[in-house]
Amino acid sequence: MAELDRPGGSPAVPSDWTYAPAPESRDVVHLRDRYGLFIGGEWLEPSETYETISPATEEPLAVIGQASVADVDRAVVAARTAFADGWSSLPGSERAKYLFRIARILQERAREFAVLESLNGGKPIKESRDVDLPLAAAHFFYYAGWADKLEYAFPNRRPRPVGVAGQIIPWNFPLLMLAWKIAPALACGNTVVLKPAETTPLTALLFCDVLRQAELPAGVVNIVTGDGRTGAALVEHDGVDKIAFTGSTDVGKAIQRRLAGSGKKLTLELGGKAANIVFDDCALDQAVEGIVNGIYFNQGHVCCAGSRLLAQESIYEPLVEKLKRRLETLRVGDPLDKNTDVGAINSAMQLEKIRELVESGREEGAEIYQPPCRLPEKGYWFAPTVFTNVAQSYRIAQEEIFGPVLSVLTFRTPEEAIEKANNSPYGLSAGVWTEKGSRILWMAQRLRAGVVWANTFNRFDPSSPFGGYKESGFGREGGLHGLEPYLRFDE
Repeated sequence: MAELDRPGGSPAVPSDWTYAPAPESRDVVHLRDRYGLFIGGEWLEPSETYETISPATEEPLAVIGQASVADVDRAVVAARTAFADGWSSLPGSERAKYLFRIARILQERAREFAVLESLNGGKPIKESRDVDLPLAAAHFFYYAGWADKLEYAFPNRRPRPVGVAGQIIPWNFPLLMLAWKIAPALACGNTVVLKPAETTPLTALLFCDVLRQAELPAGVVNIVTGDGRTGAALVEHDGVDKIAFTGSTDVGKAIQRRLAGSGKKLTLELGGKAANIVFDDCALDQAVEGIVNGIYFNQGHVCCAGSRLLAQESIYEPLVEKLKRRLETLRVGDPLDKNTDVGAINSAMQLEKIRELVESGREEGAEIYQPPCRLPEKGYWFAPTVFTNVAQSYRIAQEEIFGPVLSVLTFRTPEEAIEKANNSPYGLSAGVWTEKGSRILWMAQRLRAGVVWANTFNRFDPSSPFGGYKESGFGREGGLHGLEPYLRFDE
């Protein structure tokens, strides 16, 4: 808040009520100039490299290794060796100790990881600090508790580890997706080769230092960086027993085709086009906050984002009015500023995709609203956007935009809401806003979505499974269900 000093020592008078900058210090993060590949507990030098940047400023952050087919092979061999040399036969109570250590170290180094996550990914620091890091640590704590209880989790089924798990994670939640995948895999006695997203590798590479601190045996977790070529090499490697992929539906389909008939276990968590359904008896202001959190959290870079708002006709106008007013209060800017609500778009490629789909919405006849918003000159930015007068057939109502763009549709009856919500190739999540518990249960039974939130949105817990239907993939992560993809059973 800017202030004017008065003569004579009298109190200052505010000249305006804008927020003063409150940047988080970058000094807590010590980046190397160059990162290799973490294989067998050692850093190996790659033959090819690329630069990773900050999407908010476009400044280079570090040189990253581009893993080759031979590098992936070395990582899989290291994982297989560690699996055979004792990790798979280690008592669950001993594996749990390593997971507990990792969780505690993540808590101790939370500020460092949060700053790096925002720096490399573009998301606001308050989201990295208050959501991503606590939840990542919580997943390691949770699965540490399961490591010595697998026989009780699956009675009369004699669970045993699958072997080497190849894991490919996206750029929207780099550290959290790492935790979702590595924690259950290790708890079940598997070893891991993980490939982080090309644009956001830095927290995964810093996580290697956590593994060193936790004294995890060499080769149990290996990190190989690179683009889609590295991911393809991991999927196609004969020494990998299970693939876990989170990312786009198109790539997920390609992986499924490639693995068909191979005998490898596969889980896919893919795209989404979630319906956030608001009834006329809801707490309207609470619903508006949930709508904003559902689509503008992490710039809309969320596979389960509530990108389709279905509003009951009787409250459509006051809801849209309140929503537009709320958008005017969102602060767009520096991800490391603690006041920022909407950060930078992750990459130039993603920004171009958002712009292309938004333009299609204009051309098809939807009405666009963007609040007055001064975007930074450097970096990749897009203003929070709302489309009204949207038809079901419009691309913005059917295709995943993966950006801060909301499409508003209307309905009259619960049956119509169900029909419109399920009229999508996706089925990852949904939200229902109403004061009637019976209506929530009625809706949840009929929505073809893996997760249904009631009077909230984007809430996660390690004990609750997450996953989709239809083109949103198959398999579950989190909870007891998240253990099963990493186990085989001797019936």
